[in-house]
Amino acid sequence: MCVLNKIRFTAIAAAAGLVLSGAANADDVTRIGVAVPLTGNNAAYGKDIENAVKLAVSEANASNITVAGKPLKLVVEAGDDQADPRTGVQVAQQLVDKGVSVVIGHFNSGTTIPASKVYSSAHVPMITPAATNPTITQQGSSYVFSIIATDAQNAGAAGRYAVDVTKAKRIAVIDDRTAFGQGEADEFVKAVTAARGDIVDRQYTNDKAVDFSAQLTHIKGLNPDLVFFAGLNPQAGMVKKKMKQLGIRAQFVGGGGVVEPTFLDIAGADADGAMAWEYGSPIASLPRGKEFEAKYQQKFGSAMLSYAPFAYDATWTAIKAMEAANSTVPADFLPKLHALDYAGITGDVQFTASGALTHPSTTLYQVVNGKWTPVKTVR
Repeated sequence: MCVLNKIRFTAIAAAAGLVLSGAANADDVTRIGVAVPLTGNNAAYGKDIENAVKLAVSEANASNITVAGKPLKLVVEAGDDQADPRTGVQVAQQLVDKGVSVVIGHFNSGTTIPASKVYSSAHVPMITPAATNPTITQQGSSYVFSIIATDAQNAGAAGRYAVDVTKAKRIAVIDDRTAFGQGEADEFVKAVTAARGDIVDRQYTNDKAVDFSAQLTHIKGLNPDLVFFAGLNPQAGMVKKKMKQLGIRAQFVGGGGVVEPTFLDIAGADADGAMAWEYGSPIASLPRGKEFEAKYQQKFGSAMLSYAPFAYDATWTAIKAMEAANSTVPADFLPKLHALDYAGITGDVQFTASGALTHPSTTLYQVVNGKWTPVKTVR
């Protein structure tokens, strides 16, 4: 071998050694994926979830947890799914390729459903802290979990309450045509119909619209007692404000993802009296709720949104399953995940055979003097 070739061979061997060394180091960490929208209209919700996952991971890393005789070292791999189904599938595959042991996500139902198929095919567990379409855990996959109430539970409670308690005789519905909004509206209508209520109109928009004049003008002509909006902020706040401007006196009721400061900021003084059903129990009513809220705000310098406690619990649920299985390999800790009984921030976390939350709850809130105030929790 000539001197030049020998130098080249040595350099290549050294480079290969560095690569192998890097791979070995990489194997010393366990990757937890988080797939959420980090840009676009839903970015605030996505960041809220990502922050909560990071909080759980930082606490776990400081807890000296041992798995298979080694300290558990966790890192977060975040992916921006842009609340878009196609991008969500791409992000899911990227996380799988990075070797994540579990994924916390996604946020939107329309993104979660196709992405969940990628995780199932790769045998990687997915725990959604926010997507609520019942279809998610009805696909027959043992790798898909939900840690939050479904639309059938949340919007179903909203529909029954609208007829039985609010005594609304004429009900109109608007949804944003996403898998979440449409699914939520469908469940609300189903519950209203079962309670022998009357749906006088159903209007549609999209999740990027900023003007709802046409839909609300049509609804106004039908003189409803109640308007149910199935969609997220900031649109929910815009709808409530436009109702006031058009002189619509009907009760505004929102579904999940509405009980946020954004709604109050956008609707302003017109927010008072608005109602919305949110997943879970009021954070202040939970044993460790206030402590978690304060901890989140101290770490990130901002108030948490609705889904942070669920994302935090989802992350710890996965960690506890790994600890119970004494392994970070999905095939090993998956049975422990199915059998887990974990006392989380949001309540007792157990899963049904399909991966749905066993004991979900949902809460009705109303804006009183510019603040969201709990009215009733249904379990």
